Amino acid sequence: MVPLTSSPATDLTAALRRAGVGDVDDSGLARALYSSDGSLYRVLPRAVVRPRHPDEIEATLAVCRELGVPVTARGAGTSIAGNAVGPGVVLDTSRYLSRVHGIDPEARTATVDPGLVQAALQTAARPHGLRFGPDPSTHNRCTIGGMIGNNACGSRALGYGRTSDNVVGLDVVTGAGERLRLGPGGAASGGVLDELRRLVDGELAAIRTELGRFGRQVSGYSLEHLLPERGFDVARALVGSEGTLAVVLGATVRLVADAPFRGLVVLGYPSMADAADATPGLLRHGPTAVEGLDQRIVQRLRDVPAAVVPDLPRGDGWLIVELTGDSVAEIEATAKGLVADAGALDTLVVTDAAEAAAIWRIREDGAGLAGRTSEGRPAHAGWEDAAVPVEQLGAYLRDFEALLDRHGLQGVPYGHFGDGCVHVRIDFPLGKGPDRGREAYRAFVTDAAALVARYGGSVSGEHGDGRARSELLSAMYSPHVLGLFERVKGLFDPDDVLNPGVLVRPARVEDDIRVAAAPRWAATTPPTLALAYRHDGGDFSAAVHRCTGVGKCRADLQASGGVMCPSWPATREEKDTTRGRARVLQEMLAPGGPVRDWRSPEVHAALDLCLSCKGCSRDCPTGVDMASYKAEVLHQSYRRRLRPRSHYTLGWLPRWADVAARAPRLANAVTRSRLGGRLAKWGAGVDQRRSLPAFASRTFRDQWRSRPDRGPAPAGDGRGAGGRAVALWVDSFTDHFAPEVALATAAVLEDAGYRVQVPPAEACCGLTWITTGQLDAARRTLGRTVELLTPLVDDGIPVVGVEPSCTAVLRHEALELVGGPAAGRVAAGTRTLAELLRETPGWSPPSLAGVEVVAQPHCHHHAVLGWATDERLLREAGATVTRVGGCCGLAGNWGVERGHHEVSVAIAEHQLLPAVRAAGPDAVVLADGFSCRTQLDQLAGRDAVHLAQLLARAAGA
Repeated sequence: MVPLTSSPATDLTAALRRAGVGDVDDSGLARALYSSDGSLYRVLPRAVVRPRHPDEIEATLAVCRELGVPVTARGAGTSIAGNAVGPGVVLDTSRYLSRVHGIDPEARTATVDPGLVQAALQTAARPHGLRFGPDPSTHNRCTIGGMIGNNACGSRALGYGRTSDNVVGLDVVTGAGERLRLGPGGAASGGVLDELRRLVDGELAAIRTELGRFGRQVSGYSLEHLLPERGFDVARALVGSEGTLAVVLGATVRLVADAPFRGLVVLGYPSMADAADATPGLLRHGPTAVEGLDQRIVQRLRDVPAAVVPDLPRGDGWLIVELTGDSVAEIEATAKGLVADAGALDTLVVTDAAEAAAIWRIREDGAGLAGRTSEGRPAHAGWEDAAVPVEQLGAYLRDFEALLDRHGLQGVPYGHFGDGCVHVRIDFPLGKGPDRGREAYRAFVTDAAALVARYGGSVSGEHGDGRARSELLSAMYSPHVLGLFERVKGLFDPDDVLNPGVLVRPARVEDDIRVAAAPRWAATTPPTLALAYRHDGGDFSAAVHRCTGVGKCRADLQASGGVMCPSWPATREEKDTTRGRARVLQEMLAPGGPVRDWRSPEVHAALDLCLSCKGCSRDCPTGVDMASYKAEVLHQSYRRRLRPRSHYTLGWLPRWADVAARAPRLANAVTRSRLGGRLAKWGAGVDQRRSLPAFASRTFRDQWRSRPDRGPAPAGDGRGAGGRAVALWVDSFTDHFAPEVALATAAVLEDAGYRVQVPPAEACCGLTWITTGQLDAARRTLGRTVELLTPLVDDGIPVVGVEPSCTAVLRHEALELVGGPAAGRVAAGTRTLAELLRETPGWSPPSLAGVEVVAQPHCHHHAVLGWATDERLLREAGATVTRVGGCCGLAGNWGVERGHHEVSVAIAEHQLLPAVRAAGPDAVVLADGFSCRTQLDQLAGRDAVHLAQLLARAAGA
C-alpha cells in the first residue's frame, strides 16, 4: 500500500503554521473527511484547522483574510443545510475547544467553548438542578457553537425557547478581525457596533414589518433583536448568522431549572395533518414539547434487524407531548385534561423514564429513519425544516403533500408540531437523468418556498439557510430586506471571507450536490462487486451514500447499550467515525477529488481502525454497514495481489486450527515458548503484547463422537433419545478453543428435550475470510455450509449457533455472499440459543435468583441477532442484569493485529473493563463471544462464561 502523505505544502498551510496555528491538515484524507456535513452538499476544502485556543482562530482568520481564502466554522458537522462546508479553511472547534469554563448556579449561566457538545453541558449543569433549554435531536453530538450558528431549537424549544433566547453573551471575532465581547459587561459601542446601530436606526420600519413575525422565523439575519425596544442585543442578533458575520470564540448561555419529573402523552390520529390540526388546542396545557411522528418512520425502524420498537397508540400519525411537573401525580392530572382536548383515536400516557426514552429515540432518529422511502429509495435533505405559524400547520401539510404528488415525489413529514416546524426527507431523483436530477430538485424547492411563504412561514425553522435555502430567501423577503442583509454582511465581513455563498450573494441551490455528481467510474465499466447490496440495488455507491452525515456515530451511545462506533471514543478523530469512513468512500467514487480508487491510502487509513463490529448496521439510523464496505474494499484492493501476512494467518485461522488439532500439545508448546511465541506472532502479524489462545487438547467434535453415554452416533451424528431434532452448529473457534461451551450448549438443549445433531466440520461460516476481504474464498466456504444446512432447515430442524459472530454470518452475510432461496431458508432457520429456548413450549429457565450478571453482548449479537431475547431470558430466570454497551475491543483478528493494540485496550477501558471492575466478586461475567472472553481474560484476568454454561450450571447439567 502506498504510504499516506499530505498534499504538497501550500502558501496557505505554511502561512498558518508561521502564524502559530498548530493543527493544520491539508492532506487528501482531511479534505475528504470535511468535504460534506449533514447536507446534500460536497465542497472540498483546501485545509482543515483544529484550533487549540481562540487565539488560533483569530490567527487563522487573519491569514485567510490576507490571502483571500474563505473560512467556514464547523462544530460536529451535523448541519443539514450545507452551512458547514466551504472551499477554503474549515475550522473544526470540536476537537480541542470543548470545555465548560464555569457555571454560575445563582445567575443560572454557563460560560463555554464553541466546540462543547450540548449533552456535555447538560451533564455539567445537572448537579445544580439546571439544564440548557434548546434540545436538538442531535444533542449528544452537536456543539454549542453550531447551535449558535444555526439558532438551533429542537423538541423542547416550545418550553425553553430557541438558542437565541438562551444566549446571554458572546465572544466573537468578525470577518474584518474585530474582537467583540457582547453581552452583560461587554462593549456595546465603538467600531462596527456604531456603524450597525446607524444602519438599524434607518431601517426600523422594514425590520419591524418583515422580521421576527413568529417564533420559528429563523431564515435570514435576525435583525429584530437590534430594535431599540429589544435593547440592541447584538449577541442575540448574531445567533443564526451561520458563521457569515463572525466566528464564535466563546459563549455565555442561560440555564433553566430542570423539571423534577417528566412524562409523555402519545396521541394517535388518522393522519399527520389531523395531528397538526389538533396541535394548537394542546398548547394551553403548557407542554415543553409537541412532536409529530409519521407511521412510516416507525415502520422503517421495525424493518431494522434486531430493533426493539415500543408500542404506540392506534393511528397513522402521532403527537408526542411532553409534560413536566413536581410529581408524577401532577403530570397525570395535566395529561388527563390534555387527552380530553386532544380528539385522538387512541392515547398512551407514559411516566416511566425508560419507556419514555425509547419513544424519544424514535423521534431523535427521525432524520436517519426518514432517509429511505417505504419502497427503499433514498430520501434526501434539502427541503428540510420549513415552519409556519402553528395555526396554519394542518392546512399547510395538506397542501405540501399535494405539492409532493404534483412533482411525483415522496416524503415523510415529522417534526416540532408545537412550533409549526416540519422536517421531511424527499426522494429527489438525484443522480438520474441527463442533469443528474438537479432540475427536478430546483423546481420542487422553488415551489415549496412559494408555498411556505403563502402561509406566512419561513423556509428554515431551525437548521439555518446554508447552501440549501439561501437562494430561496427571495420568496420570503422583499428586495429591500435582502439588500439590508447585504449591508450588514458588508459591515462585519467586508472581504466576504466568512462562509461565502451562504445567506448573502447565495450559491444556487442545485450547485455542489454530492449525489448529483457523476461517479468516478461513470465512463468506465463499474467493478464487479463481491457483495450483493440487496437493499441498495446492487450499487456500492448507493450503499455508502446511505450515510447522510447525521453524525450519530460521534455520540457516546455505549452508556445506553449501543455499540457504534467503538473507535471514536478511543481516538476522537473524525476518520474513526462511521461517517468519516463513509465520507472517504464517497470521495473515492466522486470525480475530481483526492481519493482515487480502492487502494488509495486515504481509504485504508480511514478503514484501519474499523473493527468490523457491525454496530453501525444496527445503531446508525440510515443503516450504514461499514463492516461490509470494509470487506469489499479489502477484496477489491487485494484481489489477485499479495496480501498482508495476517490475511494468510488470521484470515485462514480455521485451516491452521485444523492442522494444530492433530498435535495440540505441540502447537501450544511452540506458541507458549519465548522464541516460538515471538516468531508465531511475527509471522501472524500479531502484536507481541498479545497472548495467543491455547488450542484445546481435544476438539468438541472429537469429544462429541466419543461420548460414552450414547454409544455409536446415529446417522446425522445425533444425540439424545426422542424429542425434536435440533442442529447444533459448532464454529471453528468453539470447536478448537472452547469446546466446553459447545458441550454446555448441547447439555442445555438436551435438558430442554431436544435431540441434538452436529453438522460436519466442513460447515464453516468463513468469517475470518470475510473480515480480511477474501470474499471469493468466503463465498465458496459459506456456500458449502448453506448446502449442508439446507436439508436440515427444509426438514424443519432449527440450526442453533454457539458463537454469535458466526451465527450472524448465517443470518446476514449468507444472503449477501451466497444469496438465493437456500441461503434465505438457512437464515430464517437459524436461531440463537436464547431464541430457541424461549420458543420451546413448556421450557422455563433454571433459577438464577440472586445471581448478578454483568453481560457483554457480542457486537454482532447486538447488531444482527438482537440481544433483547437473551436479556429477557436472564431476567425471567431471576438474574440481576447489567448490560455493558460498546465493544470489547478485540473484534476477532482486529484487536490482536500490530498497530491496533493501544486502541483495542482503550475501547475495552471505555465501558467493559470499568463495568467488570465495579462488579461484585461473585458476579457472573457473561460473554457469548470468544473474542470478548479472550479480551476479558487478557486484560482483566477475569473468566467469562457463555449463556449455555450459565444455564447448564444453574440446572446442574
